[in-house]
Amino acid sequence: MSQAAQRDKIATGKGFIAALDQSGGSTPKALRLYGIPEDRYATEAEMFDLVHAMRARIAQAPAFTGDKVLGAILFEMTMDREIGGKPSARYLWEERGVVPFLKVDKGLAEAENGVRLMKPMPDLDALLERGVSAGIFGTKMRSVIDAADATGIAANVNQQFEVAHQILGHGLVPIIEPEVTISIPDKAEAEEVLRSAILAQLDALPQDQEVMLKLTLPEAPNLYEALVNHPRVLRVVALSGGYSRDEANARLAQNRGVIASFSRALTEGLSADQSDDAFNATLASSIDSIRAASRAG
Repeated sequence: MSQAAQRDKIATGKGFIAALDQSGGSTPKALRLYGIPEDRYATEAEMFDLVHAMRARIAQAPAFTGDKVLGAILFEMTMDREIGGKPSARYLWEERGVVPFLKVDKGLAEAENGVRLMKPMPDLDALLERGVSAGIFGTKMRSVIDAADATGIAANVNQQFEVAHQILGHGLVPIIEPEVTISIPDKAEAEEVLRSAILAQLDALPQDQEVMLKLTLPEAPNLYEALVNHPRVLRVVALSGGYSRDEANARLAQNRGVIASFSRALTEGLSADQSDDAFNATLASSIDSIRAASRAG
């Protein structure tokens, strides 16, 4: 796989990044929205079989191609499985032109100082080595900000960049995701604090390193423009964060240079019981609307 070609696609492509990385905690909700209730499976293994079938169906849909979907974030179990008879990451790049990323965090720690940091990742180096072997281009890791607490936000961003340095050491591009919860009363203030904390970390990065940022759509349009234009940032992408697809698209279109990396908003309206024609048409409409909003910003 050509890492240079993949980097160029992410840096300059006119599309968005699909988040197909629901983990053990979020998979039951994703399946429920897809029309598969929890009484349809008895074990975790059956649950992951069902969600992999959903992801494979999405990845093989006619509209899911690299001219609209620049990249896709995979869960570890997805990376370890096949789509269309090939290992998932290779299938995405070789058959669809979609750059593969890997979710590497292990979930969230307990809340402290208004944030939820990432749980420890003692096996991260081994996972990153497996990712490199599988053809993964970059990674994604999520932590959460629930209040405009400067101490907590600093700890959150510091942890993200500390792990990012480890990921960069393996030749992978980290997507740093300190998600601001959309329902908090001081969201706008938290985003101001977050922007400053990220800028300080970016300025300290060596010249030959670059990261990506995945951020909640901000209250103030173009709040993150300095991050979009920073020489250490390959791309800034936005999460839907619980907004409906229409609202997420509308907010996204107000932010220049930011593209989408939606999960639930991407799969909104899809159902396991749909015919292939109906499923493909619904997904194509979703992809087109998210791509249009990504280009409008």
